[in-house]
Amino acid sequence: MSIEKIGVLGAGAWGTALALAAQRAGRETVLWSRRPDQTEAIRRTHENAEYLPGITLPAGLTVTNDAAEAISGADALLLVIPAQHMRGALASFDIPAGVPLISAAKGIERSTDKTMSAVLREILCDNPAAILSGPSFANETAAGKPTAVTLAAADRDLALTLVEALSTETFRLYASTDIAGTEVGGAVKNVLAIAAGIVSGMGMGENARAALITRGLAEATRFAVALGGRAETLMGLSGLGDVMLSCSSTSSRNFSLGKRLGAGERLDEILGSSQSVVEGVHTAAALVRRARALSVEMPIAEGVDAVLNHGVDLGTVIQELLSRPTGWEAPGATASETPARNT
Repeated sequence: MSIEKIGVLGAGAWGTALALAAQRAGRETVLWSRRPDQTEAIRRTHENAEYLPGITLPAGLTVTNDAAEAISGADALLLVIPAQHMRGALASFDIPAGVPLISAAKGIERSTDKTMSAVLREILCDNPAAILSGPSFANETAAGKPTAVTLAAADRDLALTLVEALSTETFRLYASTDIAGTEVGGAVKNVLAIAAGIVSGMGMGENARAALITRGLAEATRFAVALGGRAETLMGLSGLGDVMLSCSSTSSRNFSLGKRLGAGERLDEILGSSQSVVEGVHTAAALVRRARALSVEMPIAEGVDAVLNHGVDLGTVIQELLSRPTGWEAPGATASETPARNT
């Protein structure tokens, strides 16, 4: 198939950055915003000042608040909508069967505990689903700084076609057929970033943060494998790469929220001061429920959920994590597992 037109649904920071990347790759690109006032402002100033201040948008990038204009004639659609709003948005769009849908949302649906690919299959089963995920701050991608991400689709040829259609010298996509592993990395890293931020905010040191990131990645790997993903995917861009970026920089909304929590601020006050969605807050509860249903041990995720959704004191959660039994280290093992005896 030939990819000539890309519709980008969602004009937040990442949606705008992806629209810029698609246009730089030579694709006709239409960016949809649900808000007429935002559309008018972008058209007038050639800047998404609300989410990407200082980034000039080229005149050739079409911006609209008419979803039909972005969808009509599109050879693929980039869905850059917060995970908790994806289902409602998809139900409101009139998307022709067969058009590939690329989800760039990193989260798990809180009302159903489903991943984004599962939501896409449920709502639009006649459209092939793909997942785009990896270490990517929107402002850097929009500025043309080097970025590398993973694009996964069940169909190998589709994955390669989409990668070729969107890649440029500075925006590098790598193909995968592991949808489950790719989207788990993006969803779980948001929760881990909150945990890493808490450790930083409490002044526990870099040793503690490194240990948390490493054990958190093991949790993500166990969860991905339980959903049918491949462990090696979590060692790539959409796993290790994304975790490293989000768990170490205040440019990460999730890390910043965790750091403020660790410093003693209240969750409602932090959320009230943020204009952007902090996906890890919404994903934590769904992640823990889904992991328990699959009998996957995720103590760090459970600790974050306890703090965010059950009012458990930070000190109590930290003490519980530190008092867990030690054992043999293995990427996908629980603390009670031991290696097989040599024979």
